[in-house]
Amino acid sequence: MSRNSTAEEVKQHHIDMMGEELGSLYYSLWYELVQLHSKWDEYIELFGTKPSRLELLNSSAPLFFRTVQDSLWESTLIHITRITDPLKSCGKDNLSIARLVCLVDDEIKSTISEKINVAVKKTKFCRDWRNRRIAHNDLSLALDSGAVPLEPASSANIKDALKSITSVLNILEEHYMDSTTEFDVIKGPYGAEALLYVLDDGLRASKERKKRIEAHTYTPEDLTPQDL
Repeated sequence: MSRNSTAEEVKQHHIDMMGEELGSLYYSLWYELVQLHSKWDEYIELFGTKPSRLELLNSSAPLFFRTVQDSLWESTLIHITRITDPLKSCGKDNLSIARLVCLVDDEIKSTISEKINVAVKKTKFCRDWRNRRIAHNDLSLALDSGAVPLEPASSANIKDALKSITSVLNILEEHYMDSTTEFDVIKGPYGAEALLYVLDDGLRASKERKKRIEAHTYTPEDLTPQDL
């Protein structure tokens, strides 16, 4: 009978195949990318799939879900910049794909370096948003006083950015383990899609309750506030 591997087992497998230093670094980056794809997938499930889902969210709690949308968007941009940051920031070492170059076998070193450079370019827009909008609030941008506009950021841009980072890690995985990871299909059963079904059921139930109250066919439960 097959079973899912634990996080420690996955990490140990990477270490066994790549060595202690590279394997530990790769696992940490791999796990970050799993989390990043998971976060972005939740965003797409809620806000980037079809208009009917947006209508459902706006019918349920529009202010709350606008906050969720902005938070997931900004968190995704920040997460992308972290994984593609330079080796050091403010004198502190970073967990970044840039750190892989000095640890991989010579035969893939130039390929990894090239792919990292591509990823850094593809994620440049995220850094602009982080530096002038999310982590810091650029004054001229906030006051609309002649600032250079933020670099364009769209779902397509983020998809390309994630693809470029995935390409880096999959080169290593293919070289050392003869396999690759499809990060964009790793989904859990209790995410945004499950919430949408609960919201839809709740709105339907709420409409039926209102109909019963208007028709004076309500039950005692219809008039009892829920203690949430």
